[in-house]
Amino acid sequence: MARAAKTESWASSPGVRTGMRANRGRDTRPELAVRRAVHAMGLRYRVSARPLPGLRRTADLVFTRARVAVFVDGCFWHGCPRHHTVAKTNAGYWAEKVRRNRERDRETDRLLIEAGWRPLRLWEHEPVTEAARRIAAEVRRAIPPGAA
Repeated sequence: MARAAKTESWASSPGVRTGMRANRGRDTRPELAVRRAVHAMGLRYRVSARPLPGLRRTADLVFTRARVAVFVDGCFWHGCPRHHTVAKTNAGYWAEKVRRNRERDRETDRLLIEAGWRPLRLWEHEPVTEAARRIAAEVRRAIPPGAA
């Protein structure tokens, strides 16, 4: 059965729609930088994976043995308290979108914790070396040295 065509778009113009659709869901510059730094520290992980099979959410880095799920959140999309900017066009739509994203982030964290995982959220603006140290500390806390 064919779906009815939408008459309204979330985008204020075709150019905005094209630009927004080009945003990457994975392999963003901040994510790649964090992955390189963590890999250089000798840690291995899965990329863009679901920590919980039944949960349709992916983490940017997943340390399965340590049960640590890392999310590198974008300042605009996840409402960073320091860097989030209010959209000038279609402000109501974008405010609601960010609110829902933040709500989903909290729910994801809660579900992971309930399942015995450690969610770790980083902002895209965090210094890479600091972010990598936080990740390494969390993974090493979950798997002490010598434990195998």
